[in-house]
Amino acid sequence: MKRALDFMLALTGLVILSPVLVVLGIVISLQDGHSPFYIAPRVGRGARPFRMVKFRSMVVRADRSGVDSTSGNDPRITAVGRFVRRFKFDELPQLWNVLKGEMSLVGPRPNVSREVALYTDVERELLSARPGITDPASIVFADEGEILTGSDDPDLRYNQVIRPWKSRMALVYVRKAGPVSLDLRIIALTLRAAADRRAALKQTAELLTELGAEPEVVDVALRRKPLVAAPPPGAMAIVQSRAPTVAA
Repeated sequence: MKRALDFMLALTGLVILSPVLVVLGIVISLQDGHSPFYIAPRVGRGARPFRMVKFRSMVVRADRSGVDSTSGNDPRITAVGRFVRRFKFDELPQLWNVLKGEMSLVGPRPNVSREVALYTDVERELLSARPGITDPASIVFADEGEILTGSDDPDLRYNQVIRPWKSRMALVYVRKAGPVSLDLRIIALTLRAAADRRAALKQTAELLTELGAEPEVVDVALRRKPLVAAPPPGAMAIVQSRAPTVAA
């Protein structure tokens, strides 16, 4: 049932949004004469690699810098790229990945192989599910770029203050995934966040509570306090380097 919903909504979305996709593609291409698409290598379900499609928001070959996390003030982001990132338009082409069955509308966000290599045994449970365009963690950390702005090492800061909570929220979904009604609710919350982020955060925290998330995870989901560094799920220590995490 989940796959049928994914296919139907992805196909409908691609048809309805085709004029927007065409315009965005032309605008992105005109800024520097290169392809408007970025084919992002990602690790999917069962640790199988796949090619995720995004609208390109950075300069060509930006991925060769070796930096995986992107701050809001990253100089690699183009002028048009800032616009598409702000409204999450760069994610729209992933409907094609959903149509192909490589992704789902709802599921843990897919990661690059360098970050997956850092997963603890607990986090590797995330690879048991088809990755998605959105999930509760995506709503809570939609401002990831702003969180990382000003950091001397965005990748390290990501692993210290975002990854621990993002992984915990994603695991809550993976362990409760199944009902189509849950996916529809998360999709609705994602759309709500575009219009009223504060209300969407409150409802996402309520959803996580219903799904059995730990109180500290629910508290982070409200985003009323500064984010604090924490160990990723399955580890005892806060990440201090981009080396594989030692599990508990």
